[in-house]
Amino acid sequence: MKILVTNDDGIDSPGLWAVVEELRRVGEVVVVAPQSEQSGVGTSVNLRRAVKVFPQARGKGIYTTDGTPVDCVIIAFRALFPGEIDLVVSGINRGPNIGYDVFVSGTVAGALAGYFHGVPALAVSVDSYGEVDFEAAAKLTALFADRVKKGDLPRETLMNVNLPNLSLGEIRGIEITKLGKQSHCGEIKKVLSGENEGYIIVKDKVIGEIDAGSDAWALEQKRISITPLLPNPWGNKSGNSLQELARDIFIVLVNAPITR
Repeated sequence: MKILVTNDDGIDSPGLWAVVEELRRVGEVVVVAPQSEQSGVGTSVNLRRAVKVFPQARGKGIYTTDGTPVDCVIIAFRALFPGEIDLVVSGINRGPNIGYDVFVSGTVAGALAGYFHGVPALAVSVDSYGEVDFEAAAKLTALFADRVKKGDLPRETLMNVNLPNLSLGEIRGIEITKLGKQSHCGEIKKVLSGENEGYIIVKDKVIGEIDAGSDAWALEQKRISITPLLPNPWGNKSGNSLQELARDIFIVLVNAPITR
């Protein structure tokens, strides 16, 4: 099984390397990630200039580009690893990607680009912009990857995963959620920079109500939020539903040994 990891925080993000380490327990991991932070670029693609690709000394199959997360995934599928990728993981992002913010998220866009290439894809984020504990998110992602390897998830899977910034023992559960109706990008500040005036979009305050059953609601309850995006291949199927699978995975997650 070959897993492509990308992100929008850049190649040096600790969240990226935390998930790479865990995913290597499941399969072969390759990385194609932006050189620098690309938060908020959404599904942007460079169409009018060549995107440069740079092999990294960190190991075989590790690349960075001067493009966006979507550029990274397209180049991975079409040029670097054609016909080889079985799963795309985008993250682990510092800060949540919930509600309307998913439509501008570079993290979610990276996963979306993988989904468009016909493989399962996960966007993974942790709800903190400060000191982030990536352990639970990395282990959870690896558990889902193992289920992809076993064929327990449809190829049409596109999931947006958000975790509270808590240790494994503090997380209260896992929920299959809907997108909320709020955004972190709803306020602006007017600033002066030399002789030029401008505006900064502020991403530190939730705008909009939090509905029960939404991704933001789950995080408030100290629970993991898993939001299926686009058509949900699980539908209302009984038996091995996504909710049941997620609960099984959570049981394994909270009983996993701590590896610090």
